[in-house]
Amino acid sequence: MRASLVVIPTYNEAESIPKILDGLKNLDVDVLVIDDGSPDGTAGIVRARNVEVIEREGKQGLGSAYRTGFAIGIERGYSYIIEMDADGSHQIKDLETMMEWIGSSDLLIGSRWVADGAIENWSKFREYLSKSANRYANLLLSLGIKDTTSGFRIYSTELLKKMEISTIRSEGYCFQIEMTRRAIARGGSIAEVPITFIEREHGKSKMSFAIASEAVIRITAWGALRLIGR
Repeated sequence: MRASLVVIPTYNEAESIPKILDGLKNLDVDVLVIDDGSPDGTAGIVRARNVEVIEREGKQGLGSAYRTGFAIGIERGYSYIIEMDADGSHQIKDLETMMEWIGSSDLLIGSRWVADGAIENWSKFREYLSKSANRYANLLLSLGIKDTTSGFRIYSTELLKKMEISTIRSEGYCFQIEMTRRAIARGGSIAEVPITFIEREHGKSKMSFAIASEAVIRITAWGALRLIGR
């Protein structure tokens, strides 16, 4: 067994997943795909490449997919668990750089908003939305992390065990903020590694009003609890 497990949630990623899986073959990692019943045949494509896939019925959410993958990785004894998107926005070359930092911190975040981080093919509105979400989270929660919403991460399983991930409730992109908040609360060390985030070439973004609303509501509630000292 290899030391690192890459967990990739999927929903209708048939066009993009082959390139990602082919690139990961060149790295010293195992791969686990959590597919939420993709009607486009994503799970079959993954299986055809001899990569393990767990098929779930219906869209159960990003947070649920990662909780499932993390629990499996911990149970199997991996030392590190890697989060990576299936849409091609996260680059294999950036993962290689991040893996060079393994052991330096309990949580490594692939960051768009630190020095040398970058984005490609985003609209000004999308950039504004992302930066605003991070500013808002840091304003209310004082996380001290420039890219709290990044889904490109490497966790040590020792930190994940301390974080009690089964109690993490967020399902959308707020999942990343809640995980960051919990990591800090459990004394985890965090480092941000610059990446270049490239907007997906295939499929549609999973961002929705419900996902954005979840983030605003939860961040505000956490901020209020912090203000009254809980």
